[in-house]
Amino acid sequence: MTIEEMKKRKKELGYTNKRLSEISGVPVGTIQKILSGETVSPRFVTIEAIKRALMIEPSSEAREPEPAYNVSYEPNAVHTIGQENKEIKRVFGRVGDRTMEEYIALPEGTRVEMIDGVFYDMPAPTTIHQSIGAELWAIFKMHISKNGGKCVPFIAPTDVQLDCDDKTMVQPDVLVVCDRSKITRARIVGAPDLVVEVVSPSNPFTDVMVKFLKYKWAGVREYWIVFPDEKRVSVYNFEKSTEPVNYTFDDTIPIGIWDGKCEIDFKYIYSQVEFMYER
Repeated sequence: MTIEEMKKRKKELGYTNKRLSEISGVPVGTIQKILSGETVSPRFVTIEAIKRALMIEPSSEAREPEPAYNVSYEPNAVHTIGQENKEIKRVFGRVGDRTMEEYIALPEGTRVEMIDGVFYDMPAPTTIHQSIGAELWAIFKMHISKNGGKCVPFIAPTDVQLDCDDKTMVQPDVLVVCDRSKITRARIVGAPDLVVEVVSPSNPFTDVMVKFLKYKWAGVREYWIVFPDEKRVSVYNFEKSTEPVNYTFDDTIPIGIWDGKCEIDFKYIYSQVEFMYER
């Protein structure tokens, strides 16, 4: 989507810059500069946030998640991008003071993720969401078993202490870990090699923007974002580029961490869940 196409879509939706900012999480001033052409080379993640917001129909707008358990935060905090992963780096999210000790102390069965010290509630996945994740896990497992590989696939809920600190614990929908030293009895400690997130219709913001940045900075080699409603998949091979390769559910997608020796036939996966779209 070009800048001109963004402006046209914004007009079609009847959005003001303020409204677009509310939906995308991008500051109003930044949106104004990008759409006016003042900013010649906007950040990739910023453009992705605006494009995503313009793709969502007004009746199904995604809202930024409210923190669970009455987490305190500063809504006007300044968010910056650092060069080193040792710093807390947030672009559109919130910076909080929750810790691993508090996360572990949550009641059993509580589904939240902690990203940079903030708890994010995780609603139960839809049947489509869960089924796609299960199909992918099964294909990964079969490929590893047939080839005698050392990688291990996991499916949610599996805790991942992404930055090896006490501020971030995520639960990717599907993940593959090839360095077995990162696997403990309680959780994964460090970045997985491959992460797949199946976007929730209630909140694509976290998967598309916040987790994209976290996974990239943490050292995840490959990140897939599956959009069930749009029947498409964005694949990021961070070892080669920060730009995604986009596929549809009619495509066969090669897995980068295995040099394309394993491929996912999304036409088959869709055939397994298609009937769920009608119910």
